[in-house]
Amino acid sequence: MSDRAPQPVERQLPTEEARDLLALVREIAQREIAPKAAEEEDAGRFPREVFTLLSESGLLGLPYPAEHGGGDQPYEVYLQVLEELATARLTVGLGVSVHTLASYALATYGSKQQQVEHLPAMLGGGLLGAYCLSEPSSGSDAASLRTKAVREGDTWVIDGTKAWITHGGIADFYTVMARTGEDGPRGITAFLVPGDAPGLSGAAPERKMGLKGSPTAQVHLDGVRVPDARRIGEEGQGFSIALSALDSGRLGIAACAVGLAQAALDEAVRYATERRQFGHPIADFQGLRFMLADMATQIEAGRALYLAAARLRDAGRPFAKQAAMAKLHCTDTAMKVTTDAVQILGGYGYTADFPAERYMREAKVLQIVEGTNQIQRMVIARHVAGPEGR
Repeated sequence: MSDRAPQPVERQLPTEEARDLLALVREIAQREIAPKAAEEEDAGRFPREVFTLLSESGLLGLPYPAEHGGGDQPYEVYLQVLEELATARLTVGLGVSVHTLASYALATYGSKQQQVEHLPAMLGGGLLGAYCLSEPSSGSDAASLRTKAVREGDTWVIDGTKAWITHGGIADFYTVMARTGEDGPRGITAFLVPGDAPGLSGAAPERKMGLKGSPTAQVHLDGVRVPDARRIGEEGQGFSIALSALDSGRLGIAACAVGLAQAALDEAVRYATERRQFGHPIADFQGLRFMLADMATQIEAGRALYLAAARLRDAGRPFAKQAAMAKLHCTDTAMKVTTDAVQILGGYGYTADFPAERYMREAKVLQIVEGTNQIQRMVIARHVAGPEGR
């Protein structure tokens, strides 16, 4: 047994309160999340009780106002909480990120009355949210969505199918984008739909390569009636609300990707310092040392990138370009680092007896969700070189 072990992450936190918060998160992650992660992922089990605990601990509404049950924490702190959770189990980190994304529209664009009525339960009342933008025929081209909401007096009737919905079928509330007007982005409106609304149902969860504990499913809306009081923002404002939410959501995915990559690096370091060949720990061989150095460097660069974007957001400055860059770099890093971790473990890395292969399978989806990395490159290029076809 080697006395060398992975070093704890050195974090720059703005307050003593934030340090205490991260210590609490780390304790919960090590005690309640990490020990069960491999077994529950293999069984495809969603840890709803963990999310109940996180809600009771004030961790499901961190970046939102305390007056509505949130934690009043800057994104700089919230994202590092996500990273810690994702290091323990990506299903949990991603789930918190999606819940935060689902709460964004009401917390940012909802009326005062809506926020008072709904936010306390959403942020600290044990509820779990889902975000419904994508559809079977509209993924990257989200503005072409077909789900329709037709007004009947003070009620909207929603019909359509949403696809690739994290927490689909188990969420307590859904932030749904539906077409209320003309084709294209200007005809879309946002709604807060209760999870038990008559006519709303979840299909069987998708059979995925990784993240088996996180349910991803189509959500069917068949004549779902929603009062106008649950419309978020103005009619036709839904697409801009959706894009604004995704800018913040991409930072959540970036932080989760760094957490997953950190878990893979920790596992690779642990194995490489304990595994002996030719009379030495394999961590003594330059080829592996250089791999570990590259992995650590890319993770640190990703962490710095998402934190720089978060600080822009916290300062009220534009951050869309930096969010896209963070999502692109951090998720590509997660894919590379987890693949290298499997290589360092050799044959053991390819077995389910070690977590490296699970990390690699989970990393792939992060390059796809909340805007594929090809879309991120398009977003970045528009900021750098201007819009296409000028």
